[in-house]
Amino acid sequence: MAAKKDWAGAMRPLLRKYKGQKHPLEYHDVYQLLVMVVLSARSTDVHINSIAPTFFSEYKDMQALSRADAKDLFPYLRGVTNFAHKAQWLVDIARQLKVDGNIPLDLEGLTALPGIGRKSANVILREAGRPAEGLVVDLHTVRVATRLGITKEKDPQKIEEKLMKVLPRQEWDAGMAMSFLGREICRPKPLCEICVMRKECAYYKKIGPDTLKKTKHASKK
Repeated sequence: MAAKKDWAGAMRPLLRKYKGQKHPLEYHDVYQLLVMVVLSARSTDVHINSIAPTFFSEYKDMQALSRADAKDLFPYLRGVTNFAHKAQWLVDIARQLKVDGNIPLDLEGLTALPGIGRKSANVILREAGRPAEGLVVDLHTVRVATRLGITKEKDPQKIEEKLMKVLPRQEWDAGMAMSFLGREICRPKPLCEICVMRKECAYYKKIGPDTLKKTKHASKK
């Protein structure tokens, strides 16, 4: 029987590169972070960053947001995927919490709020500097985790469960680190030749450097 791979050791180059790096969402406090995380589901961080200043000039805090109706938010959410539902979730959250100081900073409290699942809650906890209760598993993390060979699962929750088993808690920032790698390097068309995880990657070992060279050469023709 083959020995189990030491993923805690294998992840060290990735964590050295990305551990603690701020999320691409350009928030200024926990209220803004929560709102932007809710809005960013299935929308790009770049787009959410672009609409945030106007949104927050009108809805400066949870108290101001609690006085709004969902439809009041629509003009500020142009281009946001599923904006109507997200607007309702945000208003419902604001009416429930009333003020910024009531924003829960634990996984159970956050996931009890409308529109916030484990991935979103883990992002909020990470960016708020709270102890990790899980790992951020977004679409980039899913791609990287399967390419590395950590798991064959495609379901984010099952991937998170696997990562929680193979990594010590103090290295659970690897979820977000894999997300950064997926955004920058391990894209749908990966830049394997400059990847810090190349030596540990099942995908790279399978396709091999010769295949990459041929693909790169063909793309230049």
